[in-house]
Amino acid sequence: MATAASRSKGFLDTLRHYYESGTPEGHRFRYALLAFDVLTVAFIVATSFLPRTRAIVGIDFVLGFLLLADLTARLSIARNRWRELAHPATWADMAAVVSFLAPLLGGAGGFLRILRTVRLLHTYQLLARLRADSPWFRRNEEVILATVHLGVFLFCMSGIVYETQRLTNPQIANYADALYFTVTALTTTGFGDITLPGTTGRLISVVIMILGVTLFLNLVRTLLQPSKVRFRCPQCALLKHDLDAVHCKACGHILSIPNEGD
Repeated sequence: MATAASRSKGFLDTLRHYYESGTPEGHRFRYALLAFDVLTVAFIVATSFLPRTRAIVGIDFVLGFLLLADLTARLSIARNRWRELAHPATWADMAAVVSFLAPLLGGAGGFLRILRTVRLLHTYQLLARLRADSPWFRRNEEVILATVHLGVFLFCMSGIVYETQRLTNPQIANYADALYFTVTALTTTGFGDITLPGTTGRLISVVIMILGVTLFLNLVRTLLQPSKVRFRCPQCALLKHDLDAVHCKACGHILSIPNEGD
């Protein structure tokens, strides 16, 4: 019994090492998770244009089992499992697992998988690694994150539109049609060539317009605001300063912001 318990503890410690540690192996593993999430969504988009073949269904099951393994690992190492279960990204993973392992239910849950991209990008370890690895990311972090948020919203809402309309709405024949409608609704262009009938369709349109415009305006604000550099003031802890700042605007403390030479 003691041996089994020690093996179990060792296995959980190994999982925590890969999922949570600041080691090079942990960073590479989380980069791989991020790439896997993006490739999964790319597969869903690509196969929305193709007939359902046995090969595609087989890949669906493989992806479903991989997602289930990832979800099980994260729940097993969680310090507070109830909090982990209550996280929206966990619900998105559950929906993705069901959509891949039970394809007849549709693939909308698979599109929700991209919510993990937001969660991964906002973890301290991955953000710290990206800042350390990429001067370009450090300079454009806010723009990148705002773009990711808007992109994730577009992917998820287009997936929901596609899965809720493809069987009943002849105007939504593939993912491109759903994406086109989502973008026109988000920008309030309203060409009218594609509409979502019924109460459900109208509610989806309202959500796209309200949330989408908010995310789009946030991206525009980020693009237009003056560039800032992230450097914590040792006196007052103000985090963002002008690129050429010599003194902290909040407390006047002399700053020594590293110059990247570009």
